[in-house]
Amino acid sequence: MATSDEVRRIALSLEGTVEVPHMDRRAFRVARIYATLPPDGRTVNLLLTPDEQGIVCDARPEAFAKVPGGWGRMGFTTATLDALGVAELEDALVTAWEHARPRAKGRAGQKR
Repeated sequence: MATSDEVRRIALSLEGTVEVPHMDRRAFRVARIYATLPPDGRTVNLLLTPDEQGIVCDARPEAFAKVPGGWGRMGFTTATLDALGVAELEDALVTAWEHARPRAKGRAGQKR
């Protein structure tokens, strides 16, 4: 079972990530926000593509759900932490981080 402490530990281990306040949440960002934790620490919202969102929501509906409204249509996905293992959480956070990190012009993507 994953926890909000593990979200924070994994996110801050990813290159360039900083923790910032975002409304009533803690947010993790590189060039943009890729994960947010609500005060209760039971879920994390992640920046996924709509295709990735469909895959995880279909495969693990007990663990992943679309964020309601327009954000969800863009791929933002809520992960329920007590339904995830740590490795699965890490995979989801790395995927979200990859979408948010800056890209150098003319170079392949950076590694974490």
